[in-house]
Order: sequence, then C-alpha cells, then structure tokens
Amino acid sequence: MGYDLVIFDNDGVLVDSEPISNRILAGYLTELGHPTTYDESLRDYMGAAVHRVHDLVQERTGQPLPADFDDTLHARTAAAFERELRPVEGIEDVLGALTAQGVAYCLASSGSHEKIRAGHQAAGIDGWFEEEWLFSSQDVGRGKPDPDLFLHAADRMGFAPARCVVVEDSPLGVRAAVAAGMDVFAFTGMMPADRLTGATSCFGDMKELTRLLGLDAY
Repeated sequence: MGYDLVIFDNDGVLVDSEPISNRILAGYLTELGHPTTYDESLRDYMGAAVHRVHDLVQERTGQPLPADFDDTLHARTAAAFERELRPVEGIEDVLGALTAQGVAYCLASSGSHEKIRAGHQAAGIDGWFEEEWLFSSQDVGRGKPDPDLFLHAADRMGFAPARCVVVEDSPLGVRAAVAAGMDVFAFTGMMPADRLTGATSCFGDMKELTRLLGLDAY
C-alpha cells in the first residue's frame, strides 16, 4: 500500500550514530561504576530516551545517576559526532525520492531536539528537514516503546496513524510503532531481523526501502 506520511527514526536510520552513542554511553556508565559493555548498551538502551538509562540503573543498583549525567553524556556525544558522524549510506537518495514524489516525511526520535539538530549538521543532512518536521520524546514526556511520540508526530503532520509508516532500527522503536497502529519497516543495519519482532518488513539496504515505499520510479 502507499503511505501518506513516512516517519523516520533518527539514530541508526538517518545518521550512523548508534555505534558512537552506545560506545560513549557504555564507557561513561562503566566509569561511574556501572560496568556496561557496548553490546549491553545496544541491548538495553538502543532507541530509548535517556530516562530509560536512569530507570534501569536505579532498578538494578538502587543508585541514582549523577545530577549532571545527561549534560555530560550529551557533551561527550556531541564532541564525538563532530569528529565522526556520517549519514546512513543511501538515506539521502530515499529523502530525495520522497521529495520528488511529494510524499510527506518527518522524524520522531528519542533524542533531544538539540541532539537531533547537532547530529544533522555534523552529518550534513540538516537541509532535508524543516524544524516543524522534527519530533522528540521531549515533546511528549514518554519515549519508545510507548506509542506517544509516533502518534504525536502523525497528529502534528495531519495524518491518520493507519496512513503512516515508520522506519526504525531498534526493538523499542518497532514496538512503539506497532502500538501506534502503524506499519513499520525495520532496518537491520545494527540489529538482526529476529530482534525486530513485529515489523511489517525488514531490510538491510536503503535501496530496498525505496522499493518498500513504492518509490522505484524515482
């Protein structure tokens, strides 16, 4: 079926930030006395808002993270993005095809607005997104796997959830999209398909996403 709105996750779908972010998060948690490997960070936090980190650490250890945890994590991540961040290969072709065919699209991310914009500028894709097309878990208070963020994005963009498709790469994001009543195409760049349970389709190359979205003619 065709869709009226394509909702993109950001990290790992538009920008190749998940390896960077999870490397830094795992290192910082370990530094604070909460030993965390890179793979454990992917398993527990990929696709989640930072409040999930606070919640899981408190639940597992009974200890709160430092008051400046979020600011320090953001500063370290932003510095690494400036040095290393790149667009996901092929994503600009997808955005170009959507634009050429007049299909609406937006972004719905667990990251903050500040992080989204900084990442887009570092990766050189900021020209593809108007400010009003950017939605963050900051806007709704509850991040993925709750459906609130995707429902908020659809509402603000003016489309019914059933006419939207989400492009995600994390189990939490897939769960949120399904809970919102939306189809979801899951990118297997970081997670194997068997971890992305509930996805409408899985794909491993952005050329496949072009086909799934019916944009082959571009």
